[in-house]
Amino acid sequence: MAPKKPSYLPFLLQPLLLLLLLLLLLLLPPQADARSFVVDRDNDRFLLDGVPFSYVSGSLHYFRVPRVLWADRLFKMRMSGLNAVQFYVPWNYHEPEPGVYNFNGSRDLLAFLHEAAMANLLVILRPGPYICAEWEMGGLPSWLLRKPKIHLRTSDPDFLAAVDSWFKVLLPKIYPFLYHNGGNIISIQVENEYGSYKACDFNYLRHLAGLFRTFLGDEILLFTTDGPEGLKCGSLQGLYTTIDFGPADNITKIFTLLRKYEPRGPLVNSEYYTGWLDYWGQNHSTRSIPAVTQGLENMLKLGASVNMYMFHGGTNFGYWNGADDKGRFLPITTSYDYDAPISEAGDPTPKLFALRNVISKFQEVPLGPLPPPSPKMKLGPLTLNLDGNLLAFLDFLCPQGPIRSFLPMTFEAVKQDHGFMLYRTYLTDTIFEPAPFWVPNNGVHDRAYVMVDGVFQGVLERNMKNQLFLTGKMGAKLDILLENMGRLSFGSNHSDFKGLLEPPVLGQTILTEWMMFPLKIDKLVKWWTPLHLLKGAQPEVPSGPTFYSTMFPILKSVGDTFLYLPGWTKGQVWINGFNLGRYWTKRGPQQTLYVPKLLLFPRGVNKITVLELENVPPNPQIQFLDKPILNSTLHRTYIYSLSDTQNAYDPMELSGH
Repeated sequence: MAPKKPSYLPFLLQPLLLLLLLLLLLLLPPQADARSFVVDRDNDRFLLDGVPFSYVSGSLHYFRVPRVLWADRLFKMRMSGLNAVQFYVPWNYHEPEPGVYNFNGSRDLLAFLHEAAMANLLVILRPGPYICAEWEMGGLPSWLLRKPKIHLRTSDPDFLAAVDSWFKVLLPKIYPFLYHNGGNIISIQVENEYGSYKACDFNYLRHLAGLFRTFLGDEILLFTTDGPEGLKCGSLQGLYTTIDFGPADNITKIFTLLRKYEPRGPLVNSEYYTGWLDYWGQNHSTRSIPAVTQGLENMLKLGASVNMYMFHGGTNFGYWNGADDKGRFLPITTSYDYDAPISEAGDPTPKLFALRNVISKFQEVPLGPLPPPSPKMKLGPLTLNLDGNLLAFLDFLCPQGPIRSFLPMTFEAVKQDHGFMLYRTYLTDTIFEPAPFWVPNNGVHDRAYVMVDGVFQGVLERNMKNQLFLTGKMGAKLDILLENMGRLSFGSNHSDFKGLLEPPVLGQTILTEWMMFPLKIDKLVKWWTPLHLLKGAQPEVPSGPTFYSTMFPILKSVGDTFLYLPGWTKGQVWINGFNLGRYWTKRGPQQTLYVPKLLLFPRGVNKITVLELENVPPNPQIQFLDKPILNSTLHRTYIYSLSDTQNAYDPMELSGH
């Protein structure tokens, strides 16, 4: 039988099959691994999946909004025409102690990224490590200051070691959410406005950039943001340079300056200010609608990408507000309403609708109306009952007892991050005539409430009121309650330690032999049961740090509301154990505290607790209003200067962020 001739047909078909396979792959729609967000320098634009793209974004901080409200706020941003959301990651919010991490509840960063994706919003992420944001210590954890000689935001090995440890935890968490991995993060900022910081340490910036590349790869777009004056020290080769400025600034001049540092690529304003922050004792800041909308339209006409800061501000609940140093210490208010397009309570404002109209001229805006303002509730007035002086509860506030030291110690030295600490000593001589009591070198950080044998004597305040006059018998108990009003978040090149930074002086005597009581007030308020056991004879007109509280039902439907404390001076408020934040009625401008309805029990008894630090009104009442009061600075005579020649209020230019 003759052998069969070999068939060469399969070998001839192989190149043809390979060619057909390649053509098929080219015709298939792009898969997740083909997603990209890149800079097209040749045409001065971004490309999203190869298509020309610009973003109109807004800032919202998940750490200033209760978790159950995230979806509502993000939905309203998307319905306003935005296609991206920009937000920070505050390191101190997630690592309260070295090596202890919290990503639960309202700290669930990944849940927020998911909510943004559900709202069809891309993400511009700003993970720091420093963020400013008018947040406590600019997002850096205060435990860094337990090494007193540390140099923050530099190549100091102690600082870099802490940053490395944090980023090794944070960056792998966000890696799956990068756009080219199928997520919604299109770009990531390195540090924050570093050019406004005097260190100008390029090795530090290079170290951070290396960390991002190590953990996130080379595909993600890394960028920097600075004000016009900060570009020199804030930009770095290999990182895309963006700028920030507000509606009052000259767009052409500033973008021309940006081109010196980023000659090609899209123009980007990473912080276009829709409003501004508020300081205690100054007027509520606003930005006019025509100015904000015209500035946005002018930038969009240039093809720029713009992020509006803030689009929804939120609230500095608890002790989380930051502070500025602009000639003197300026703590930031509890409200972070910011005069933003979405109000502190989450309501659309006229500014939002005006901006939405501008955006609609340049890109498609989702169809449909925005949700109406949420229902608001009025209640009261309610009379608060005196629970007692803070000193009466010292065993509950500091059950572990005091820390003893020859000289006073700072908050950081005793590991007290926030809130209050009591300093106690005893007079070694009788003071018959009023003697000056003061702390050298502006050593009160930030506000001291002074008592002798339990009687309130007055207040010392950082940069302002620098002495009291005291008398007392030998052996009299001198108590100083120190309040941390928020660590510096901008405008300083040094660490902001809290407490008594120097030993106080009475007359000619330096006071020594101190006991420090780190106070856990939030824990006491949450487990309030022991207080009724301590009620007894109280002074008719108590003054100084004193607790008040009352219980109240809500018989009608519950709504968002605003707590008003008319006639009260200054203090802290808790509702059902939740720390609403600081009030400072006598200083303003903020007069009400935002109370989301989720904090209230619709069918049950609610409890409000107030720690008044100075003086209560003759009739200690509070009210819940259906509108906020954010713009009433009642008293300007409070200002005391450390200079004998400057006792009057002097308005300061609000610059820097």
